[in-house]
Amino acid sequence: MPKEAFPNVSPEVRAILQRFTSEAFYINEDHAMRDRAIYSTTLYIATCDVKMKMGNFTAHIFQDIIHKGYVIALAYGDIRSENEIFTRIHSSCVTGETLRACDCDCAQQLEGALQRIAASGAGILFYLMQEGRGVGYIAKSRDRMLVQASNDEISTFEAYRLLGLKRDYRQYRNVKPICQLLGIDPKFILLTNNPDKVNILKDLEVNIIRSERLEITPTPYNLAYLTSKMEAGHMLTSPQEQEVTRIKLPAQVIPFKPHAVQNAQRFIYVSSYFLPVLPVEDEIILSETEFKQCFGTHSPDVLMHNQPPLILSHQKLQDRRFSIKIHRDNLTHWKKEHQGDPLGDLTHLPYWFRVHVYFDIVSCEDYVVLTYGNAEPYDIPIVRIQSESIFNRFPLVDTDNRDKFKATVKAIVQHGVGAIVLLYNDGRGAGFGAYAEDLMLIEKGLSHNTDESYQKLGVGYDNRDYEAAITLLKEHIPSNHVQMVMNSPDSLVKKPEYAEALNSHKIQVDKWIFLENF
Repeated sequence: MPKEAFPNVSPEVRAILQRFTSEAFYINEDHAMRDRAIYSTTLYIATCDVKMKMGNFTAHIFQDIIHKGYVIALAYGDIRSENEIFTRIHSSCVTGETLRACDCDCAQQLEGALQRIAASGAGILFYLMQEGRGVGYIAKSRDRMLVQASNDEISTFEAYRLLGLKRDYRQYRNVKPICQLLGIDPKFILLTNNPDKVNILKDLEVNIIRSERLEITPTPYNLAYLTSKMEAGHMLTSPQEQEVTRIKLPAQVIPFKPHAVQNAQRFIYVSSYFLPVLPVEDEIILSETEFKQCFGTHSPDVLMHNQPPLILSHQKLQDRRFSIKIHRDNLTHWKKEHQGDPLGDLTHLPYWFRVHVYFDIVSCEDYVVLTYGNAEPYDIPIVRIQSESIFNRFPLVDTDNRDKFKATVKAIVQHGVGAIVLLYNDGRGAGFGAYAEDLMLIEKGLSHNTDESYQKLGVGYDNRDYEAAITLLKEHIPSNHVQMVMNSPDSLVKKPEYAEALNSHKIQVDKWIFLENF
């Protein structure tokens, strides 16, 4: 606190204020069980290590006391001693970073920024929960529904305007207070393609000395999105340089007015659209027609023994479908020399899932249901309730949670019909703050395991709303017979609420699929 602050107060009061500002506005990680520093609208929650593919980061977790959103400051190296450091102010994207969607560039920008920061030796990435340029996933999903209904004749920004939205609701007011709480005041090199972000941060007195671009090569699935960003002023050149054909949706998208679910009116069905999901382990799924188009002049067996091989394996699936495992690098190189050959299209074919988005007026949470295929009453779809972990949006060394999702996706697309209910439930439903504090307590030796941490936090073993998840799942399966994906038999035993929800809705599990066996 400057000496001239509060000039009219007594020396005793000034001493109190001086002591308060020197203690209350900085993180004391040695007092992890007690102190929670706060400055402006930013509350410190926890600190823990995050091991990523490009190096070990330290995650400082904060929460805004107004909108309650989390902010993660991922620090690499000694950020306190460096005069100039790279930074990225990154807004969340659940579809690209969790659901493996390939219709945006968010996941690539996130990983690219982390790589650039690690390569520089010191830097910090601020991860803000600001889906859809700050409007949240409900509005973002309705934007996607309208854009797809127009076959990309309107841009995402035009869809926002039609929905009565501004083009950008993001705010960055937590960045400067986080720097205060961390005790840093560096000169930042901002990794961004958005000049508006640079100006906004400068207005917030964040010391941005220059910016560097993070640009990816467009694909047929994100070309329209990147083109709209370029036309809106983002510093992009790749969209106009690419000669790629924009994608065709698997079916027409019809926009609709939000409405309450008939048998559970707490849920408002707000949107539905198609999501192109990255193939798992380069395994492509083709219909019989697509198979004939791609392999009309090629034999898959010959391509497997090609030098270099273009196909690693192939098999026939039920419902006249085919699984083709490609050698992506070899096929990408081959495609450049065989322009126009439909075989080259295998390098960018996704899995087409349908996204269904709901708003729960009870919990005020979004619910996301992914469906695959057109299930008939005689089908027994593969289904899973997938709990998300925010940390697993990052390129971690430990990919266990991501692998579970990928294994589920693979099982569903091979089977032909299925559904996934996504729950934003870090820490078994206790929330991301509790999850981060659990990690911090274990790392500091203050707890031996999660169960002990939860006792100290006053949190039960499982707080997820399985009743809500099963209610929405039933909206998308044609009968009460399913094949249910679980982590292990042990996880089922520990979740009596899970079995109770299945029983209350008369869901018959014809087969349990345990991911520990994958």
